[in-house]
Amino acid sequence: MTPKRVILVRHGDDPPDDRVFTYLTTRGFAPEIRCPYRGDTVTDPDESIAGSVVFGGPFSVFETNQNPFLLDEHRWIEQCMERGIPLLGICQGAQSIAHVLGARVGPPETGMHEFGYYEIAPTEQGRDFLPEPIHVVQAHYHQFAVPSGGELLAGSALFPHQAFRYGKTTYGMQFHPEVTIEAFRRWQTASWAAYGQPGAQTRDQQDALMLEHDATQASWFYGFLESLFGSRTPNADPLLPTV
Repeated sequence: MTPKRVILVRHGDDPPDDRVFTYLTTRGFAPEIRCPYRGDTVTDPDESIAGSVVFGGPFSVFETNQNPFLLDEHRWIEQCMERGIPLLGICQGAQSIAHVLGARVGPPETGMHEFGYYEIAPTEQGRDFLPEPIHVVQAHYHQFAVPSGGELLAGSALFPHQAFRYGKTTYGMQFHPEVTIEAFRRWQTASWAAYGQPGAQTRDQQDALMLEHDATQASWFYGFLESLFGSRTPNADPLLPTV
């Protein structure tokens, strides 16, 4: 049986050691990385595609004049939604979905950032998505409004819009449950690390919280990916490694 493809739209050069890639490769899918910011194309989806994930990144989704590749990404998002292809947007990816659907995206008036591990809690309509509060990885200072026709699924104390669902197969998450401890260690030393910004955690706070909460975040996210994409591997173990 030919593996179904899942198109991964990325905005940086980090290695594919995230939980999305791990899940797909262990569940019998064929993940294909596309980097439109480097000139890769995202073409019309066909029957070989089982889903798509649009990852986070440094680009403002509304600055399409400066970054015209975003128009191709937005067109890809529209096509996936029109065809009912399972679609997940993470951070910038979620903001792109919201923008495509006509919702406002940008920095909050508070000037707050989230950089570290923050608790998110489900809304009443989001309890099938997130049964109880958990701590998740965050690295952002923009936010999205919930698109008209969408459902708000989760929020945090600093950013009340953390996840939404549009229809049955499209999800946006402001947070980064795909990020492992190893990947977050890279972020801690990145030039863009937001230490000192309002709302950002210190490195000591991050180190303590990651050890306490990473396994719970991983377990929840793998379960979510199972519900969104399913599995192509018969009799797969219900849980993947938490790293």
